[in-house]
Amino acid sequence: MNRFLRAAAVAAILPLGLASAGCHSTGTSCAGGGCGTGGGHGNGSGSACGDKYRNCVDVAWPERYNYAARQAVVAPFAQQVANGHFLHQSLWNFYFEPGTDKLTPGGMEKLDSVARTTPSPDPRLYIQTAHDLGVTPDNQDKAGALRNELNGKRAMAIKRYMATQFGPAIEYEVYVHDAPVPSIYSAFAAAAYRGQLSGYQGGLTAGSIGIGSVGGGSGSGLPAGNSRTSSSSTNMNTNTTVTGGSPVP
Repeated sequence: MNRFLRAAAVAAILPLGLASAGCHSTGTSCAGGGCGTGGGHGNGSGSACGDKYRNCVDVAWPERYNYAARQAVVAPFAQQVANGHFLHQSLWNFYFEPGTDKLTPGGMEKLDSVARTTPSPDPRLYIQTAHDLGVTPDNQDKAGALRNELNGKRAMAIKRYMATQFGPAIEYEVYVHDAPVPSIYSAFAAAAYRGQLSGYQGGLTAGSIGIGSVGGGSGSGLPAGNSRTSSSSTNMNTNTTVTGGSPVP
């Protein structure tokens, strides 16, 4: 008999506990009295209980925060993408014969590559202002006007050439800028190109560990990616060399 009395007491107390906790079974929550407009347990759709739940809990979690985190990571790269596209669309002074509006073969090839951009080329092009127009004591008073005149002629030369391209006619716009010519130290590029013949090599020294080469260069006798440790020492406090090829000077 006592067992049945305890079960009845639990059955009587349980609804009171659920009422005080709110509409958890429907995914909503209320503070205070009942849920819904009639004081009973509604379904949370358009009810006061649903409004209170949304005021306390972010129902879009974690999607909205994931989106904000993605934008924070990607946004800095957007400027790099814009800068790269700007450089791709630019024609520099060396694409014209010095002091003239005549395109060099390299300039024509550059415009050909722009016109072949898929799915369609960007109609906005840029040219570097004519720094190849020399300033002398005789023309320094009118050098700015001469440079602007040459910029205009070069812009028209580009438009005329682009009108000969295959496909639908595109109305190109040409803008003048004064950005520096992008460049890298040629010795680095040449060394990287020549290094492809013997495998990529590199050098790194950190603390007491000297690494001469990683990657398995020519003459190492080891497959690429393997390494060997000299048997001269196994104590990290002394020099230990890990090498898979010829060290880079």
